[in-house]
Amino acid sequence: MSAVIVAAIVAQLSLSVSRAVERGNDVATIIANFFSFFTILSNAASVVVLTWAAIWYFTRGRRSEAEPRALAIALASVTTYMIVTGLVYNILLRNIELPQGSEPIPWSNETLHVVAPIFLLLDLFLGPLRRRLNWSAVLAIAVFPIVWAVYTLVRGPLVTNPINGNPYWYPYPFMDPNNFSNGYLGVAVYIVAIAIAIMAVGVLVVWIGRRRGPVL
Repeated sequence: MSAVIVAAIVAQLSLSVSRAVERGNDVATIIANFFSFFTILSNAASVVVLTWAAIWYFTRGRRSEAEPRALAIALASVTTYMIVTGLVYNILLRNIELPQGSEPIPWSNETLHVVAPIFLLLDLFLGPLRRRLNWSAVLAIAVFPIVWAVYTLVRGPLVTNPINGNPYWYPYPFMDPNNFSNGYLGVAVYIVAIAIAIMAVGVLVVWIGRRRGPVL
């Protein structure tokens, strides 16, 4: 699964860079924007954590009662992010028309938004050697989305959109205050709703892990 996700990310990044070169856009900005999407960051983190889990399992895991605490928190985190990525994309973003020249590769797009989230969801129920985490792990899960939201809102008005020339760039329509008559208040509504969803999914992920993991 890590290899499939890497292939999807690399394919989409390569296409984005080649389009930027053809249009004469700033390639550095295109790459920075690419890695500012929550989807891309969540998938990239999943690659790291799934690879870590596989290496641990095939080297020491089969002789262990449960995965290390750090790995368990990392898995709970990326599982939460990927489930939320799948939900938000398929509920809010699937039918959003993208600016001309920024269309995704269909198979890559489906891999990052559907296949990988489903895999992480299945892994939550089927992955071996799960560890019972304390409920405080939910707070650790919430750190990255908070940092990403702050980064996005601070960076947005500082970047010129390379596709249409607007003096701002946001990775998602619901993060762009220019799309709302009440500006940042409209963005805040979405952020709060998604934050609640992330916390709810995080609680569910930790709860399932606690149900499956042995008492150590």
